[in-house]
Amino acid sequence: MYKMILVPLDGSELSEMVLPHVEMLAQATKKPAEVVLLRVAMSPSPAFSGYQDLSGQGPVLAEKAAAADKEEAEKYLAEVGKRLRDKGLRVRVELLVGSPGDEILDYAENNPVDLIAMASHGRSGISRWAYGSVTSKVLRGISTPILVVTPPRKK
Repeated sequence: MYKMILVPLDGSELSEMVLPHVEMLAQATKKPAEVVLLRVAMSPSPAFSGYQDLSGQGPVLAEKAAAADKEEAEKYLAEVGKRLRDKGLRVRVELLVGSPGDEILDYAENNPVDLIAMASHGRSGISRWAYGSVTSKVLRGISTPILVVTPPRKK
């Protein structure tokens, strides 16, 4: 049924809620689907590009933060990829840099993705407005089928 399942992850436990569903879907046919774990690391903030604090280190600090984020993302993807491979899945990892919603859409449009499987943080109201919603952007921006897993409601 599916040949390639794209799984955007942000490094949080919440984003991994989708993984049991992906495991089941990927193994549903004789030839398991390839699972692509995608993480988008931050790029050096444009806000720092013209910023000069007293030490002149604004751009340097932004570069260091972006490099640390990228390194952490690589380790995270390797660990999650290993866990899924240990369960018999075909897994590839992709690390991109930029805006998560845009990068996910671009990857899905330029690769033979059959399904996007992702978790939603379940924000609403002011927090959704303040933080935005990567899931909403992806839902509105592409025609590829999308499986969205939401967190359990607090009682």
